[in-house]
Amino acid sequence: MSVTAAKGFVASGIHCGIKSSGDPDLSLVATADRRPVPAAAVFTDNKMTAAPVLTSDAHLARTHGRAAGVVLNSGNANAATGAPGRADAQAMCAATAAQLGCDPHEILVCSTGLIGIPLPIDTILAGVPALVAGRAVDGDVAAAEAIRTTDTARKVATAPVGESGAVVGGMAKGAAMLSPNMATMLAVLTTDAEATGDQLREILRGAVSQSFNILMTDACRSTNDTVILLASGKAGRVDEHDLAAAVGQVCADLASQMAGDAEGATKVVKLTVTGAASDADAEAGARQIAASALCKCSWYGQDPYWGRLASELGVAGIEMDQERVAVSYGGVTVAAGGVSVDHDDAAVAEHLAQRHLDIVCDLGLGEGSFTVLTNDLTHEYIDENTGGS
Repeated sequence: MSVTAAKGFVASGIHCGIKSSGDPDLSLVATADRRPVPAAAVFTDNKMTAAPVLTSDAHLARTHGRAAGVVLNSGNANAATGAPGRADAQAMCAATAAQLGCDPHEILVCSTGLIGIPLPIDTILAGVPALVAGRAVDGDVAAAEAIRTTDTARKVATAPVGESGAVVGGMAKGAAMLSPNMATMLAVLTTDAEATGDQLREILRGAVSQSFNILMTDACRSTNDTVILLASGKAGRVDEHDLAAAVGQVCADLASQMAGDAEGATKVVKLTVTGAASDADAEAGARQIAASALCKCSWYGQDPYWGRLASELGVAGIEMDQERVAVSYGGVTVAAGGVSVDHDDAAVAEHLAQRHLDIVCDLGLGEGSFTVLTNDLTHEYIDENTGGS
């Protein structure tokens, strides 16, 4: 189990007709008793904010951080759809609430898929009764399948909350437009630990900052990014630090799965900039490299072209002394003092041939450090994203 591993939650997923392929496209995660529980969310900071994001944010504000369920669709983002899109998002919540027997404002809504195309709302509304009727404790697999777009596999994770017996479970989707401050990604997390809405907000923000927000695949930021956390309280009180650690573990696991499933990617790259004058400088440098098509192509080609990394650091707007820069691949230093150094070519080649790469750029200036998760750039990425598909 994943998103229903925590006591007090059910889920379901169906094909309602959004996707012509017949694949599942409508998903639900809800409380088993249909009552609202403490909830929190983190949303995209893209100012072209999608209708479901605006709707969910407003609902959480109105209920003071409580929700009874989340309805999600894939195949259409309901973004750049104006007032009609907002009305459609509200209609999804109202229809789901009517079937569950709760207030429409106690339902949150997420959408993912193509941008700028009106939502087939009648198709979705016709599918809601079957979606709600099918909810079950073992509905987590169907729910996770129904939020996939270009994902090659469903993404799920669980973690124990210390020794308390409580758990955190989650499901997510995301394979591209994974950029700082989340991604074209949706994630729903649940826990049976007892917590307030304020506690959940603080915990979720901390977890997102160290997981989804360090993930960069193509440096494109989505309109729909949403991470939601619900707490049933069925397992009672727990240590808040243990709960934060479990939420962080689930978010990190899901983010790592996204990095591994990035569109067309053959490499998952853990890129660290260290020795910076500040953490902010390290972050700026790491993100500059992770966004570079040149660097991404070198990883795809298994080429230890460290000069490309150094060049990107040089335009990142950070404090830098080129004669202190060092670069390593898989722990093997290939450059130091800003120049190439003798190294074991075979060891570097062996590392670059692997699926997971570990690259470190040391600026030699201070204690600042930052790590991003990123990937290579391949022909398949272009194929996937040609023609708006």
